Order: sequence, then C-alpha cells, then structure tokens
Amino acid sequence: MKKILLGLLTALPFWGFSQSFQVNLQGQKQISMAGAGTGLAIDEASVFFNPGAVSFLEENGIQGGVSALFLKTSFRETGSNITEHNKDKIAPPFQLYGVWGAPQSRLKFGLGVYTPFGGAMHWDEDWSGKYAVTSLDLQAIYVQPTASYKITDNIGIGAGLVYAHGKVDLRRAVPVTLNNGKSSTAQLKGTSNDFGWNAGIFIKDVYGLSIGITHRSQVTAKLTDGDAIFVVPEVLGSSFPTKFKAELPLPATTTIGFGYNVSPSTTLALDVNWVGWSKYKELAFDYDNNSRIEDTKSPRNYKDAGAIRLGVQHQYNDKFTVRAGAGYAITPVKEGYVTPEVPDANRILLSAGFGYRPTQRFAIDFSFLYENVESRSETNIETGLSGEFKTAVYIPGLSVSYKF
Repeated sequence: MKKILLGLLTALPFWGFSQSFQVNLQGQKQISMAGAGTGLAIDEASVFFNPGAVSFLEENGIQGGVSALFLKTSFRETGSNITEHNKDKIAPPFQLYGVWGAPQSRLKFGLGVYTPFGGAMHWDEDWSGKYAVTSLDLQAIYVQPTASYKITDNIGIGAGLVYAHGKVDLRRAVPVTLNNGKSSTAQLKGTSNDFGWNAGIFIKDVYGLSIGITHRSQVTAKLTDGDAIFVVPEVLGSSFPTKFKAELPLPATTTIGFGYNVSPSTTLALDVNWVGWSKYKELAFDYDNNSRIEDTKSPRNYKDAGAIRLGVQHQYNDKFTVRAGAGYAITPVKEGYVTPEVPDANRILLSAGFGYRPTQRFAIDFSFLYENVESRSETNIETGLSGEFKTAVYIPGLSVSYKF
C-alpha cells in the first residue's frame, strides 16, 4: 500500500514545462527570440529578465500578455504496439508588467506578475500509466515589485522581491476495486505561499554591445495543509491519509545575456542559462495518517543543467518589427527518473514573432514557440512504468502594451 501513494506523490514536481518543470514564457518579444532577453532593455518584461535593465527603459509603460501552451505527448509501453496520447488541454501562462519613474530620473520602479511554473497534463482514465497519474492541473503565480537604479550612463542595477503562490491538483487511479468494478481514485491538492528574489546588472556599451547578468533565487514551495482525497471502499476509508505536507525546490537560475546592435534597426540577443537543479535530491511527504502508508522519501537526484538561446530582432519600419530565435535546452532528469508528468529530455527551441505599433503609445506583439523534445525510452525506478515518450510543445502568444 505504501507504493500506491508513493507513485501518486512522486508526480507532484511537474510545476510547468520547459526543461523539466521550468517555464520560460515571461515576455512575448523575448519568446519570439527563443527566450533571450537578459542582455536587452526593450520593454517592461525586463522586470523579469533583468531588473538592472529597467532603469534604461526610456518610457513608462504597462504590458499584459498570455501564451496558450499546447502539450502533445505520446507513450508506447515496452512490449506494446499501441501508442497512447495525452488529452488536449491548454495551459495559459500569463504576464503583467508595469514600469514607472520620472523621465530624467536614474531610479525606476517596476512590478511584475507572471507564471514561471504551471501547466496541465491529462491522460485517459484507463491508460497504461493510470497508477502513476491520470491528470494534473497546476499554477504558480509570482508577484515581483522591483527597483532599478542607473549608476552611470552605462551601468544599471536592480532587484525585486518575489512572492510566489502555487496551486496543484493531481489525480490517479489506485489498484483497489470499488463495488462498481472501477478502480479507486486518489486526488492531491493544495496551495503554497513562499518568497524569493531576483537581481541583475546591466551594462550598455557605446559601441552597441550590452551585457546582462541576473540571478533568480530558489523558491522552496511548501505545502503545509494539502488535501489527500481517496475514493476507496468504505471499509478502508478511515485508514487512508486526509492531509499531507511536502516541499519542492523551484531552482535558482543564473543567466548571462548579450545584446548587439548590428545596425540601427537590427539587434542580436544571446542568453546562456544555468539552473541549479541539483538541489532537487528528493521529494519527502509527511502524512497525517500512517495506518496503511508510511511517510515517504522519493529520490529525484536531478543534475544541474543549462540552456542556450539566440534571437534576432529587426525593425522593418516605425510600425512593424519582426523577430526569430533558436535554442537548445539540456534536461536535468537522469535515467530512471522520467515520469508521465515530466516526460523530459533534451529539446530544440524554434521561435518567431512580430510586433505592430499602430500608434506611438500602443503596441501589439505576437509570438510562436515550438519545442521539439527528443524521444526517450525509460523505466521509472519507483513505479516500474517502462516505455518510450515523445513530446512536442506548441506555444502561440499575444501581448498588448501602452506607453505613458
């Protein structure tokens, strides 16, 4: 019986999707350039990408955007000729930003509300991995007030406090038969409220080269009063947990980014990310009822991993701008730890987008990001689920902004 809940709870770490459970969808212009933006000061999304660059933004402004994340995953169990697919479910990461300050002031302020972790994974209720997971819905919302100061005409620094609110709802089948002949089910849901920070430095050179360095701290998501809901035969109900506690490290990320003005209308961007996934060694759970299930410690043993992102922006005229990008991200998930919630592998990123500015103050930006996740054949060391996963991700996005 211990393995029943262990399999359920090891699913919890999927809090998003892009290099394991990290999502990089925090600005439509940057998404169009494969997520590169640390070495640029192009819009209000610098609140996330580099607080040090906020002080270089010439205009006050507000911006709101959303991305529609379509996740397509297929699975073929070892020894089977049947390919199973996840259900269509859209996860909508969003971003809201504001930047303000006196026109000639070296000090600027910003506020960001964004969703760096979040997603949805739904399988058929009777699929071959139903005892690992049948559905997962989650969302993590970060709120980041920010201050940025231009030390000199070429150097800016900035930092922001992060408040993180998370929600998760996870379901799976339990290998206990109900009176109607169906499998019992289990549901875990809960919320977390935690804190972190984001800081950066931005250096703008007169020769057209700019450099940005940022560090976003680890946030440890703590679920202290999660609900464990089991639909099992009545005679067994009182022996199952009703509450649980758990912690999940959302890893720190260090990024160095470069921007280069090839011409007055064309800019190149390059970001290199390093994510401290090695902090994620295990996932431990404390249950309120240990009659049938003991407290568990599930080994994860992730490794640090990086990503490289290259983008280009070309301003065609005063109203129209085009963008494109490519990147490569290395998975932190080691052999034996791939799950149906995180069917992760190394991935290729391809993106494109454009911006349209009908007036001097108002602008619309569109983006599209495609992630090709390499196929991966694995046997999970805990659940024993064995087979080949293949995933592709399609992410169209839209934002609107207003300068004042």
